Amino acid sequence: MVRLPTKRLNGEAREAGGARTVDHGKEENAAAGDLSPPGDDMEAEEGEGKFADPPSKRMSQRQEEKAVRVYADGIYDVFHFGHARSLEQAKKLFPNTYLLVGCCNDEVTNRYKGKTVMNEAERYESLRHCRWVDEVVPDAPWVITQEFLEEHRIDYVAHDSLPYADASGAGKDVYEFVKAAGKFKETKRTEGISTSDIIMRILRDYNQYVMRNLARGYSRKDLGVSYVKEKQLRVKMGITWWRQTVREHREKVGKKLHTVAKTAGMHHDEWVENADRWVAGFLEKFEEGCHIMEIAIRDRIQEHLKKQQLRPLSGWMSETVSF
Repeated sequence: MVRLPTKRLNGEAREAGGARTVDHGKEENAAAGDLSPPGDDMEAEEGEGKFADPPSKRMSQRQEEKAVRVYADGIYDVFHFGHARSLEQAKKLFPNTYLLVGCCNDEVTNRYKGKTVMNEAERYESLRHCRWVDEVVPDAPWVITQEFLEEHRIDYVAHDSLPYADASGAGKDVYEFVKAAGKFKETKRTEGISTSDIIMRILRDYNQYVMRNLARGYSRKDLGVSYVKEKQLRVKMGITWWRQTVREHREKVGKKLHTVAKTAGMHHDEWVENADRWVAGFLEKFEEGCHIMEIAIRDRIQEHLKKQQLRPLSGWMSETVSF
């Protein structure tokens, strides 16, 4: 049998006719009884490479390692858009920022700042729903320490530049340490909105909010008002309703008078002037009557309360005399 000339290429023997290609290394392995499937030798060379993380996960890990960890803290009571804007500024300090937001618990807040409207759980949850926050740190300390920075791997602290008193009572700034270390980044406050402003609005219009909630079915005990206060507010609600009703009727009467003036061919201004005078006189009498009625109701309530207060005293005196 005559063999055709062969060419050697990269350790392979290929017949000149191109019929087939044979790997001499694999021929030798086969001759030795190695029946391992193709590709096993490559996996053996790579070792544990087949168990490595996928490229997307490795890339996300590298990005997380490169992210600048910024920390912002506060009370965040009655969370509003002023809070959200400050956190947005902190989030946008660097192209790749991981924003941690610390929130003090009720005990620390009540000790150093005062009573809050929302409890700590509500304040934590409000922060978790803010789009700029990556992580919420509950039970945050009032004063930041080096140990706290190292524990959370914090690169910078973001807050407005106003000084906030620390826990020493000496009036020192709570951010004095991070400012001295060059790790403080300033954010700007939003003018016209703050938790204190919102509370002041509620206190200023307190009676209106109480009346609104009484009309919605809340009891005086739910609202924390006295019996006398509830009756006074309910009388005021009634007077307000009557005034609104009279005002609506006045507008309807004015339209009818305008129609009558057109029908009678009289001057419109004359009719309107007469109508205003009539309605104004009625309103004066009505408001005077309502005022008298309000005083009478208030006096009657106070008299009733006095009788209730004197009743136990009279019983005690009668028992003393009989003794």
